[in-house]
Amino acid sequence: MRTEGLRGAEMAKLGSSVYVLWGLLHLAAAVDEFSLGGSVEPGLVQGKLYQGAWNLLFFALASILIAVFLNWKNSRLGYWLNLSVVSVADIGFLIFVFFPGYAPVIPTIFGPVLWITAAILTSIAVRRPSTA
Repeated sequence: MRTEGLRGAEMAKLGSSVYVLWGLLHLAAAVDEFSLGGSVEPGLVQGKLYQGAWNLLFFALASILIAVFLNWKNSRLGYWLNLSVVSVADIGFLIFVFFPGYAPVIPTIFGPVLWITAAILTSIAVRRPSTA
């Protein structure tokens, strides 16, 4: 992707859109994790699955809201908030699920790919002026 001709505002909108996609993907993952929780015996494991689904739901909602209301406008605050929120979520996933091999590469790599893509686009955006 050639980015030399794109202004900060355009890059911010692209990055924001990718963060929204990350959030939507993780809303679906939260629903899947909640369903998985319903398939196990009531107890600690079920409770931890429900807690994980709850946490993932709010990571996803936070990412979407920050993207729509802050990253879209190329906000530095939005940049740092979404970079932090999504990084915390995906680094934990990579360490505890992906790298140990508990999930298949496809489709689980899509979340981290969206994270890195959004981080790159919004990093470029905050370093460029938003005016023409």
